[in-house]
Amino acid sequence: MQLLEGSGGVFEVSRDGVVVFSKRALKRHPAPGEVVRLLAP
Repeated sequence: MQLLEGSGGVFEVSRDGVVVFSKRALKRHPAPGEVVRLLAP
């Protein structure tokens, strides 16, 4: 796993090169636990 710093309010989470959460696309912050659930196997 790797954490990459963004800028301009961009918050995207990717797994194996696939975006699983994008604040920009959804126009919202993730709900508590949402990113963890999206990354679960």
